Amino acid sequence: MLRDHDSSAGAFSADDFPARLTAATDWLDAAIGAQQEGDWTMDDTERRVLADLVAATNPLHGGALPPHTGDSLYVRIGRITNWAGALRLAARAGGWELSPVTGRDPAALTRPAGMADLLSGIYALAEQGERWQELLLSTARTLQRGQSLEQEIRARHPRLERELAAAEAFFTGPGSVEDLPLFFY
Repeated sequence: MLRDHDSSAGAFSADDFPARLTAATDWLDAAIGAQQEGDWTMDDTERRVLADLVAATNPLHGGALPPHTGDSLYVRIGRITNWAGALRLAARAGGWELSPVTGRDPAALTRPAGMADLLSGIYALAEQGERWQELLLSTARTLQRGQSLEQEIRARHPRLERELAAAEAFFTGPGSVEDLPLFFY
């Protein structure tokens, strides 16, 4: 049921982030809009999966608003990476198929957006966390004695801090995916 549409976490491209963030936002908005306009009524399974998804990805940030710059890169990236695995499990549990949505306009759907679209949209950005994690781990493996991981990461991906902060804002804080159950009636 789950189509592994982009499992190339090692194929890091710094140019992917803006398209992924746009896709995640657009598809999330489309799903929320379809539900709020009455085009999609969540069933009990969808509600339970959504509640479990939010519980499983509790960011444990203590109520701090993003960006979570006081935490290590490992923790910050790990929070986003956790969403990717939890979304794959949620899709499997509900029998939904994750589809690639980056570069696709949800307005082009010939049917109302639903749970598979919601999960796929969020996954577009969560999967970026896996790419960042691979960058982090590969950088750590190649560090020489005395080198700073954060400095080397900044050299390899100068926009990471800004992108990570934007991803954190998408996943945590007021009006974010963390509050997703509040958007659905």
